[in-house]
Amino acid sequence: MLWSLVVLGGACVCLVGSAGRTATLPRPQLDGSRGQVRARPRREGSGASKLSHGPVFTSCRLPLTPAEHKVLDDNTHETGFNGDDGSYVILTWVGDGTGVVLVLSTISVPINTYLDGGSSRLYRSTNYGKSFLDISHRINNTFIKEEFGVSVGPGSSVILTADTPVVDHPGGIILTSTDAGATFKFIQLPFHLAQPITYHFLNPDYLVALSIDEGLWLSTDFGAKWTKVHDGVHSFSWGAGVNLFFSCTRVDTVEADERGDLVLKRTKDLGDTFTTIHEDIFSFGYIGAFLFFSVMEDPRSPRVMYFSSDQGDTFSRALLPSASTEQFYSILDGDVDMLFMHVDNPGDTFFGTMYTSDDRGILFSKSLERHLFEGHRKSDFTNITSLRGVYLTNKLDEDGRIRSVISFNRGGTWRQLNKPENVDCSEQTKKCNLHIHGEHSRNNQIVPMLALSEPMAIGLVIAHGTVGDSLSSSQHPDVFVSSDGGYNWRGTLRGPHHYSILDSGGLIVAVEAQRKGQVKTIKFSTDEGQCWKSYNFTEQPFFFAGLASEPGTKAMNVSVWGFRPEDDGQPMWVAVTIDFQSVITRECNNLDYEEWLAHSAGGGASERSACVLGVKETYRRLKKQSVCRNGKSFVVSKKQNPCLCTRHDYLCDYGYYRHPNTSECLRQPDAANKTLEMCLTGEEDELLTTGYRKVPSNKCEGGFTPHLAVQTFIRPCGVKPSPRPPAVSVPPGPVFDTPREKLVLILVCAGAGVIVLVAVACALIAVKRVVYRTRTPVYRFSTLQLQEDGNCITPDLESAASSNGTVCHHDSDDDLIQ
Repeated sequence: MLWSLVVLGGACVCLVGSAGRTATLPRPQLDGSRGQVRARPRREGSGASKLSHGPVFTSCRLPLTPAEHKVLDDNTHETGFNGDDGSYVILTWVGDGTGVVLVLSTISVPINTYLDGGSSRLYRSTNYGKSFLDISHRINNTFIKEEFGVSVGPGSSVILTADTPVVDHPGGIILTSTDAGATFKFIQLPFHLAQPITYHFLNPDYLVALSIDEGLWLSTDFGAKWTKVHDGVHSFSWGAGVNLFFSCTRVDTVEADERGDLVLKRTKDLGDTFTTIHEDIFSFGYIGAFLFFSVMEDPRSPRVMYFSSDQGDTFSRALLPSASTEQFYSILDGDVDMLFMHVDNPGDTFFGTMYTSDDRGILFSKSLERHLFEGHRKSDFTNITSLRGVYLTNKLDEDGRIRSVISFNRGGTWRQLNKPENVDCSEQTKKCNLHIHGEHSRNNQIVPMLALSEPMAIGLVIAHGTVGDSLSSSQHPDVFVSSDGGYNWRGTLRGPHHYSILDSGGLIVAVEAQRKGQVKTIKFSTDEGQCWKSYNFTEQPFFFAGLASEPGTKAMNVSVWGFRPEDDGQPMWVAVTIDFQSVITRECNNLDYEEWLAHSAGGGASERSACVLGVKETYRRLKKQSVCRNGKSFVVSKKQNPCLCTRHDYLCDYGYYRHPNTSECLRQPDAANKTLEMCLTGEEDELLTTGYRKVPSNKCEGGFTPHLAVQTFIRPCGVKPSPRPPAVSVPPGPVFDTPREKLVLILVCAGAGVIVLVAVACALIAVKRVVYRTRTPVYRFSTLQLQEDGNCITPDLESAASSNGTVCHHDSDDDLIQ
């Protein structure tokens, strides 16, 4: 009997988009995940097509010594779970450094047309998965919902959701634990859950839930008591602090999910009062410090995007192309400083344009054209978290080929990846570069894992790729490693693998992906993939389900999960945990580390070569040749030195564009007329500008400084307040809200005896009508070249990685985000 695995897992945040293409692609059959692994054995479908091998490369292989083999044997532990435990397994880690792993095994049995039944078993390990106890009696053998499973929150909090028939019970049942699953408390809910409960990202006592009758429920005591805060809710999301945003239907609307006719509201006092932020919204999301929502201002018009950087107190329309019903927006990534956004091209083109925002999420700059975004609503966009400012993605060129590009300055510029140092292309290949497989490839079952990087493993990137003129689906994907954040690469493992980073980058482990075969060997490297050793961790091979290690990369234990089919057809689930601390026994000392200047591998010997976003960073990291362990106490240390500013450290303000040869920001001849078309409320504010605005997060000092040699007036639209603006704190110094205060403001600054430079700064912020609540006026600017086309987190505002740690959302303009 042939089996394959569908393994789900990992955390993500996906955000807003639109209706459009609905290409159906097969789900990935193999995948590994850090933190949580979900697995279900399934019968094998069609066989994989034959693939050719790419350019030949060699990598170092070292034999395992008899002593190392014995030590690993003594510290490898195999646990089997009863064959009748079920066909669906969830593994999840609980807490940070607790060593606690929970395994939930369930089997569903249809009772009738409308109702499923079944059984669940819960196992718990307190020693990083080396051994497990059956603790099903602690939950009274309650049948746990397969789709909700185990939900882990901050600290050591855990929630299990029981499966209760809606017709027989007034509400559902949850089991809560505050001690990492040692004990559980049964709680009867006054409602039935429509989706998993959402934790507040800092306080585990604050829970939000959506009921099947579209009620929004809130608990402030970890589920002991619940209060309904609103009806007709479509989706919700935590914001900063205790701000809670949600979209709901109008009072006079019958259809509960009439898209484009929803109301966006906020409560900042846990449901006591509400503020309406905007009406006629299609979808919304929250990421980093930004609230954003798409609005249908007219049923016949395309959707437009609005952004707020102050929790919805004020917001403004983003200077972006609008999106029709056949297009979508997608927030790819974001933090407190900026956003990456994809705007789809019309039609089934499978590409669009990527933009980056300013620090208010309003001014957007074109970053990359023909950005790949395939029909299954998936993007290959990847944040390389092991080095600041590095992003990787794929583009669909005009010749129909997919090529990988990388940015080392947060999307400011993109370039192709260098050819790996140990790989040579054939003479027929015109351009020889490395191309990385992304979500598009995993969705088509070409690779089992995406590119992997970790903030604790400085500069380390592991990814599947092919070498040649473009990304190839006809070649076997191989594993490549970069030690400098993506500047230089090396072929390290032939064929697809599952891999994981341990010990803050001091150890890499990998298991070869066998689509039909069974696994028994794990490979490991202590020098960032330059050399590998192999260890047979079991005598009885099994079908692979995933690699599991404690989140945070500090652990040196890894669990290989899978199953062995039994004679009766039921899978016997197996977990093999290997403790590599037994073979890497020496603690690292100061001599094992080196000072490493980030971004210094980019080429060129100038002082500027290592400057990224106005600063040079020097890290203390482990030498490749050091065979030792960083340990649990390891922390990343770095030194920062500011660089001199250049024009490239600045964006061009609204109404300006960058000259392709001189990099100077020049006034657009027709900007005035196009600006007036952007106005939303009829309020026009004059602004004196130099044409430059510093890039978000840029820390450069001195050097190039914009001056007032060319003074121009432009008229961007004012910021639109929410219907009930809250009280604001005013910074020290004079504040003017009347329309004729420009000269008065300058006189106040100069009359106070301030030196000339400060007087110039005062002139820079002089405006016809000042509307600021922080130290600078808040206006909408744009670096888009308006003389060009004016149509300004899988397709949607859907795929983004949250910086606030909120729960995973898969959503779009088709299915609104939380």
